[in-house]
Amino acid sequence: MLAPYLLGLLGLVLVPAVVTLVLAFADYDLIQPPHWIGLANFTELVSDDAFRAALSNSVVFAAVAVPGRLLIALGLALLLHRRARAVGTARTAAALPTAVPEIAYGLLWLWLFNPLFGPINQLMLIGGENGLTVFGRTAPQWLTNPGDAQAAIILMSLFTMGETFIIVLAARVALPADVYELAAIEDATGWDVFRRITLPLLAPVLGLLLLRDTIASFQLSFVPSLVVTEGGPPPYATTYLSLFIYRNAFEYLRYGYAAAATLVMLLLTVAAVIVQWRLIRRYWRQYQL
Repeated sequence: MLAPYLLGLLGLVLVPAVVTLVLAFADYDLIQPPHWIGLANFTELVSDDAFRAALSNSVVFAAVAVPGRLLIALGLALLLHRRARAVGTARTAAALPTAVPEIAYGLLWLWLFNPLFGPINQLMLIGGENGLTVFGRTAPQWLTNPGDAQAAIILMSLFTMGETFIIVLAARVALPADVYELAAIEDATGWDVFRRITLPLLAPVLGLLLLRDTIASFQLSFVPSLVVTEGGPPPYATTYLSLFIYRNAFEYLRYGYAAAATLVMLLLTVAAVIVQWRLIRRYWRQYQL
């Protein structure tokens, strides 16, 4: 019964991984046979401005978007775990953006971020004068300003935390009610209940979600950066590692160079996961989880 899974693992994961590892040390354009060049691809990556920008952008995205998505999912789960009127509708609304196809989701945000007639900037201009916001500043230029464009990609990712929200919600609902009843009898404050009961009990689930989202974060930015900002504003404001690899492989036909960048992205992901895992284990030991 495991044969279909093992065949899929072999054909879709292991074989591509080995091919990528070999091509990282070769020059290959899909036309001529691969030519072994050793570490030349990695040496070129070090001096490539586009790669350095993509690497920096990816690290910033992972450092901001991953914990942001987890915190929002946790907050919504704590807010919506009780049964009440319209809670089901609110839960559905929280999870719905994740079910929208990525291309359609990107096109929707392309309209929302339009600096001229997009509803986000139109709402921000309410109460302002002379084309300024109520705070006396110009509205963000989501598609033309580098900092605003990076914030736009992160903002888009925060709304696609539906799967994380569902998992955290299920974990919160499954927590034993008698522990909270005992805390109520002891007149514990809401903050104390969260810090000493809820958070330690949810820590294993939150830790695993943090690791999973960190691994996935280097792919989450691909569609938004391709559809909404096209890797800009120039030169590389929203070029992430996933987009850098895609363009070098499928637009420039530099498969060896793209494979080397893929290997670097893999090593970066592994390093981030190892650091997080050690911090999580230290926290678990503190509460003897």
